Amino acid sequence: MTPHLPTDDELAAAADAIADGELVVYPTETVYGLGADASSADAVERVFETKRRSRDKPLSLGVPDVETARRYTRLTERDERFVDAFLPGPVTVVVEAAPSLPDALTAGRDRVGLRIPDHPVALSFYRAAKPLPVTATSANLSGHGSVRRVADLSSAVSDACAVVLDGGETPGGGSTVVDPGRGVVHRRGAHADRVAAWLADHADE
Repeated sequence: MTPHLPTDDELAAAADAIADGELVVYPTETVYGLGADASSADAVERVFETKRRSRDKPLSLGVPDVETARRYTRLTERDERFVDAFLPGPVTVVVEAAPSLPDALTAGRDRVGLRIPDHPVALSFYRAAKPLPVTATSANLSGHGSVRRVADLSSAVSDACAVVLDGGETPGGGSTVVDPGRGVVHRRGAHADRVAAWLADHADE
């Protein structure tokens, strides 16, 4: 059965919610994500409160394209080559954060996880929210399992959100988290072997 896909009006409502500092649930090529304006300290704080997540665990940001990524990160030439090779896709790329991003998002660090998901609804949502970046974190309470269907969302999460974008059941799994500039894989997930091979092939650059 073909899953329901959000309408243009629903995507516009989700983008408006992001602009208003509200929360949105949306599907990705792994699990459902919890979105807020990643450039707003107040909106980011709402994500932490809703997930009951420790403030010392940073959040990633999601954007629809490299152009938008450059507004909020400081990509090196090596970062750009890696991004060209793996994004869009289920890989979180750790790069230097722009000073405009709130400390709440990065937990005070100078680096941030960057996501460009390979999912039509996520990308359409990000494009509608552009130029604002959107938090890219799983839509579950911390310590609980990730969610692949809207029906499985915790009421604490769904009740906190202004919009829930239903894209049907997602594949599951998790993204590989990698810092290409430092040659470090922080978490193995989708495409982990390809990522490791790329780092090995470009170790001397």
